[in-house]
Amino acid sequence: MKILITRPEPDSQELILHLRQLGKQAWSLPLIEFFPGSDLCCLPYYITNLLYATDLVFILSKQAVYFADYTLKKANIPWPDYLNYYAIGYTTALAFKKASNLNINYPKNKENSEELIILTKLYEIKNKRAIICGGNSSRELLKKTLLDLDIKVCFIECYKSVRKKYDGEIEGKRLRKLGINTLVVTSGDMLEQIFYLFPKNDREEWLLKCKLLVVSERLFKIARRLGWKDIHITEKANNKHILKVLLYS
Repeated sequence: MKILITRPEPDSQELILHLRQLGKQAWSLPLIEFFPGSDLCCLPYYITNLLYATDLVFILSKQAVYFADYTLKKANIPWPDYLNYYAIGYTTALAFKKASNLNINYPKNKENSEELIILTKLYEIKNKRAIICGGNSSRELLKKTLLDLDIKVCFIECYKSVRKKYDGEIEGKRLRKLGINTLVVTSGDMLEQIFYLFPKNDREEWLLKCKLLVVSERLFKIARRLGWKDIHITEKANNKHILKVLLYS
């Protein structure tokens, strides 16, 4: 097994280090990188002036935690302890706990918007306000559900995920020469990005014949539509569960 990790840094190098320590061959091709979002300047005001006790804050990734926490600390504003915080999954919750020292709820099974909606019992919420901290590529399901319930919601773009530029023909030759036969892709955008990165002959002769590891049923369906056959799904989207599937699938 020769593995290509497409996660952004530092997750990509962290996973590769673990794999190589276990005797596996792995390389990195990060498909995206992160930059500060356009709404960060509004966050200190929104979180201190628009939300009241027991209102809601949803955090959709650890990148959102990093940029939001940096912005609040720069403004000398702590995360309020009177709000109800929700994270998309364990990794995001852990990052928030380390940054704020506050408790945060998160789905224990699958890490996606659907599970987050179930966790918060949104249909029992009345007269609440909410802030969603995410990125420019965040899914709209949570925001739409909140708005449909007449909850006052504000989305804060805490970061931008930007596609890294590669020469597909050059990378295709390099990766095929390395013998890459297993891919790790953790978002729908990146799945389509890597599919269209390479020339058609590379897709047909090599890319679609690779074993593909994704992190949700939604990505599984996208991968099937694009043409992959050998697809595996992790229980969660963190490196621990990705490593488990790589070692035992």
